[in-house]
Amino acid sequence: MSAAVALAGEAQIDHIKTLIQQNAKRSRALFAESQKQDDSHVTEPAERLAIASRIKSEYDSVKELPPALAAKMSSAAPRKKPKTAPTDDTTTNPRTMKMIEGVASRDTNGGSSSTALIIRGRGGASRDAPPNANGPTSQRNLPSSSLVRKQTVLQIKPEWHAPWKLMRVISGHLGWVRSLAVEPENKWFASGAGDRTIKIWDLATGNLRLTLTGHISTVRGLAVSPRHPYLFSCGEDKMVKCWDLETNKVIRHYHGHLSGVYTLALHPTLDVLVTGGRDGVARVWDMRTRSNIHVLAGHKGTVSDLKCQEVDPQVITSSLDSTVRLWDLAAGKTMGVLTHHKKGVRALAIHPKEFTFASGSTGSIKQWKCPEGAFMQNFEGQNSIINTLSVNEDNVLFSGGDNGSMSFWDWKSGHRFQSLETTAQPGSLDAETGIMSSTYDKTGLRLICGEADKTIKVWKQDETATPETHPLEWKPTLGRQKF
Repeated sequence: MSAAVALAGEAQIDHIKTLIQQNAKRSRALFAESQKQDDSHVTEPAERLAIASRIKSEYDSVKELPPALAAKMSSAAPRKKPKTAPTDDTTTNPRTMKMIEGVASRDTNGGSSSTALIIRGRGGASRDAPPNANGPTSQRNLPSSSLVRKQTVLQIKPEWHAPWKLMRVISGHLGWVRSLAVEPENKWFASGAGDRTIKIWDLATGNLRLTLTGHISTVRGLAVSPRHPYLFSCGEDKMVKCWDLETNKVIRHYHGHLSGVYTLALHPTLDVLVTGGRDGVARVWDMRTRSNIHVLAGHKGTVSDLKCQEVDPQVITSSLDSTVRLWDLAAGKTMGVLTHHKKGVRALAIHPKEFTFASGSTGSIKQWKCPEGAFMQNFEGQNSIINTLSVNEDNVLFSGGDNGSMSFWDWKSGHRFQSLETTAQPGSLDAETGIMSSTYDKTGLRLICGEADKTIKVWKQDETATPETHPLEWKPTLGRQKF
């Protein structure tokens, strides 16, 4: 038994020795130096074998184009070779080129043609061939397109804006102020809060005019109609109410949502109300008949905010499923889905003059162009959960964070010209510094913020500020993040 094992072991050792000898012979054939005529040359046969081996290993797998690309190249019109395009003949070692050509001619006679790929275009036939048909096009002395700065990368200088300062603190609510709406004549504004009430405040003095009760849970959305004496409200109690401001009573209910209603918006020209909430759909209501015209379904999470405008997309919705959807109101179908955000999108803002809008999620605010929803730029720098966005006609975008951070941005350039923290009321918890809602008044000169410390804060621009006293702190960067 032991003799058989020994014989098997010896046979295995002999086999390994044979393999080692074969490998050594192959290595010598490729790389060994023979008798040198001088110290700077290697024998041509060995070097040619080395080049052939290297060419085969590097280019054999790509010597033929895929069928689809080959068909496309053959159908394309032949391009003429530029007269001034330099070749590599002037910069490549002529001896190496001669050996490569020798390998190529030997392969065409009896071997594979894998080396044809690295021969630079020569002769009459290659001039009519498509680019790169006979190898990489020589670009050694031409400017690389990857190094040319694209026009979109050049940043415009931001417009100077005066800094904003706190003007008034209004207290009266007993819960987080979750919604705000300014009436069209700019005389008063409404606020809805976690204390289930809607309060009407005088915009000029900040005095309380009226308190409306009727909701049985947090009031999450408010809108004042510009054409009717109506105030619309929605809340976490699944209710959507229409208030007659002449009698201060509820005159209509819109029933249909299966869970809390978090946002609502009025169409600027049609008598249509759009609401969205935790059931993941946006519902379009006929304001007068209370009939549900459309159910805009498609989101996979809570509809957190929505906006309406006169032209397509007439409805824009954001959701906690981290998408923004553009809707065709006539068909009740999605026109486009914007999937650039990585976290839930909690806020939207439509520019009052431009055909653009912004969306905000955790640590990310993005600007989009309508109607196709093309990405324009990022507003970078506020690393918090963005609860609310507002923009005025002077191109000032405001963003309010869940941690009380406030940022003011230049709409055109995306530059943040002011960043500050809100001051919570004495006695508030640290968790109650969040900014829950915001809106500009109709002039755009007053910013109203509803906060988690149960107050409403009114901000205005500093009238004494000038570009000399508050210079623009901006330095251009090479480029902005694409998505």
